[in-house]
This record gives sequence, C-alpha cells and structure tokens, in this order.
Amino acid sequence: MTVEPAVAFWSGGKDSALALDRVRRDGRYAVAALITTINRDYGRVSMHGVREELVARQAAALRIPLHKMYVEAPGTNEGYIAALRASLNGFKQQGIGAVIFGDIFLEDLRVWRESLLAELGMTGVFPLWKEDTRALAREFVGRKFRALTCCINDAHLGEAEVGRALDAAFFGGLPADVDPCGENGEYHSFVHDGPIFHEPVRFHVGEKVYRPLDLKPQPGAAPGQQNGPTSIPLPPPPGATRTKGFWFVDLIAGEAR
Repeated sequence: MTVEPAVAFWSGGKDSALALDRVRRDGRYAVAALITTINRDYGRVSMHGVREELVARQAAALRIPLHKMYVEAPGTNEGYIAALRASLNGFKQQGIGAVIFGDIFLEDLRVWRESLLAELGMTGVFPLWKEDTRALAREFVGRKFRALTCCINDAHLGEAEVGRALDAAFFGGLPADVDPCGENGEYHSFVHDGPIFHEPVRFHVGEKVYRPLDLKPQPGAAPGQQNGPTSIPLPPPPGATRTKGFWFVDLIAGEAR
C-alpha cells in the first residue's frame, strides 16, 4: 500500500485527536505536520482559548511538527482565508496534497473546505464523516483518551461543565439537545493523553472565566494581561441562538497542582 503524505488540522480537541487516531491506525496517510489556528494577539487557539504553548506540548508529545497558522484579532473572513491559503500552499509546495479534518456532519463547512482545497490542487480527508456522535464518544472513552472541556456555550451547558473530564459520566449526563461531540459548538475540549501520545501533556487548571458575547478586551491593558483568561477571544455564536456568553477555563503548562 502506498502511504500518502498529509497534514492534519489540529484544534487540540477531541475530534482532532479521534481523526488522527483513525488515520494512524488506517495507515494510508503519513501525517507530516499539524496545523493549528492561533489568535496572534492573544497567543491562544481560536475558538478554544487554549494557550499556544500547550498546543506545542501536544505536538511534541505526538512527535509531529506543529505549524501555527496565525490570524489577527478581531479577525476577518478574508484574513483567515489568506492565512489558510498561505499555509496550505506551503505544504503543497512540499508535495503534500491531502488535508485531514475532524469534521463530522457540518455539510456547508465541508463543501467550503473542499472547494478551497480544489483550487489549491489538494484533497480533504474526513475520517469521522457522518458517524454517529454517540458512538464516537464511546470510542473516545474506550480508546482511553483523556481530555477536559475548555470552553462551554452557555446556551447548552453551565459553569460546572467547564473543566470537566470527558469521561463516560460526562457524555452520559449531557442534555438531550447537546450533541455528544459538541459538533454544533456546544463545547470545545483539550486532549492531554491517549493512544496517539508518547507521553501525557502536563498542565494544571487555572481560573474559570465567563465572557459575555458583548464583552471586549479592555483598551490599554498591560502586556502581561494579554495572556490572562480575561483576554480569551470569544468564539462566534453559531447563527441564531440562545447564547449569552461562554465559560472558559485557563489551562497552564506545567505539573498539576
């Protein structure tokens, strides 16, 4: 069997980890790099609010090079697409034509991704596509991944759920309107151990913070405050929703306390 080089989009969360696990077990693709979108102003993963240092530690534990795709804050769609094109073009020039995503059932997003990739002469790979998200949650637990929620949409979950371990109790206790994999933006996660890691990612849990949708970073904040939890960029609400804000937990590199 011919093994094709690929890059994988890596948010640091559960679906990225499951997709990478599937690809590695399948054996058709060799992942040459992970691509993570980082908000340049905050130094955090877009949408998730996780510090970029922790994503770098994930990549080191995976033994895969990390490509940080920086976007500005507040970002524009045009700016994101320009950064995306530049990143993917760089890998295309290296002879890499396959791009792996952890998407599950968002049709419009997949169509958009594939249209952009086609313009670049690249192909999308979707290892989890159209799978039952309840079964994927069971697979995640059964494969002995370890993760916790790092961002919660308050339209679906509350403060008590941010920072919780993604274990059988968590998945079993989710409300009926919450997709088990958070595919509708109900929550985001941070994976710190599992079968794809060579060693666990060491971190400790910091402050929980609530960010209303209309809250803006305060002008004139001291440089040291830019890495604090109050500067975590908000994910955009997915269309018309009951969302009033998001709960984040600040994860800090280093041994657990």
